[in-house]
Amino acid sequence: MSTTSPPPSEPLHSLEYSGAVLLCVLCMLNHVVLTGGRIAVSLAALSMGLSTFMVGLLMAMFAFLPMLLSVRAGRLIDRIGVGRPLQVGTALVSVGAVMPFIWPAQVTLMMAAVGIGIGFMFYQVATQNLLGQAEPEARLRNFSTMALILSMSGFGGPLLAGLSIDHLGHRYAFGLLTLAPLLSAGGLFLLWRRLPRPAVEPKRPAVPPRLADLLATPALRRVLMANVVLAAAWDTHTFLVPIFGVSIGLTATTIGLVLAAFAGATFVIRLALPIIQRRVRPWSLIAFAMFGAGAAYMLYPWFTDVAILTMISFGMGLALGVSQPSILALLHQHAPQGRAAEAVGLRTAMVNGSQVTLPLAAGAVAAAVGVAPIFGACALALAAGGWTARKVSVAARAKRSTPQE
Repeated sequence: MSTTSPPPSEPLHSLEYSGAVLLCVLCMLNHVVLTGGRIAVSLAALSMGLSTFMVGLLMAMFAFLPMLLSVRAGRLIDRIGVGRPLQVGTALVSVGAVMPFIWPAQVTLMMAAVGIGIGFMFYQVATQNLLGQAEPEARLRNFSTMALILSMSGFGGPLLAGLSIDHLGHRYAFGLLTLAPLLSAGGLFLLWRRLPRPAVEPKRPAVPPRLADLLATPALRRVLMANVVLAAAWDTHTFLVPIFGVSIGLTATTIGLVLAAFAGATFVIRLALPIIQRRVRPWSLIAFAMFGAGAAYMLYPWFTDVAILTMISFGMGLALGVSQPSILALLHQHAPQGRAAEAVGLRTAMVNGSQVTLPLAAGAVAAAVGVAPIFGACALALAAGGWTARKVSVAARAKRSTPQE
């Protein structure tokens, strides 16, 4: 009997749990630069008098080249393993962060966005691929651990950027951010001997893999599209809040605090994930995330009080933070055998594609009519996505309840 798609990815080799935790911590250090760097770049650009469209262009550059390169990066990681990509990713993040510290200018802000974006893409794809090479229960535990640890960097990065900008200036904010990937490089040196190596000599496949083969799996398609919607909601929030905050007169520290509340909420909800995941199915979590984030987007433009904005940001963090580990586990579960990193790369490309287009479009719309219409459009898009995810959840529950012949 023939099959229409390759078999799902199977567990190959992975770090023991202590090694997986250390790898997540090193990823967190690079993630500090990504989350803090976006705030530092956007506020530094605004301080230079650049338009909101130019700020949107800079934010898009964090994702443009990763969008083009992540699938190839995933295929490379499937072929040669994770070691070298982790090294390259750390080096690029370091260079990107230090450039505006050495020479504060518009061109170095662009270099920072490109370097940090590509570097973290390499590190993220390699890390997620390695964490996914485990039995299903351990895989979900690995991704829950990663999500919990990255919540810390999601909280610390924006807060560090905002505080350092207000008290030290934009230039020295980048100097402080540069310390994080340098620490990550030291940790990677300690972890190096424990990283798994490819079982055979890496070689190029005789027939180049096709993306159409990945997308031929309906379950994988649904996971990828849900992830794009949620990731777009996450990243649009990071882009819009600084612009909205500046428009209503908030300081950099206050803007960082509002964004840090979002990250703090993701940390809180992920502490409870082991209990939640035992009681709630993955697609139900995804639907909840979309409906909750849509409600938060709808509320944002109606308030200027910092306490209320912080509460809205916290609520959005609770909604969006609950679904990511399940999505990543589903992605590895449905990826064809031997192509898990490529599937992760495809997911990264789709997410980065939204990060390229959304800041450009949102920056142009904000320059023309303000940010309120963007909040409303995001709310409607998330409501539509939540309705679709709910239908998938209901169909999956009905399928499980149908007696097998």
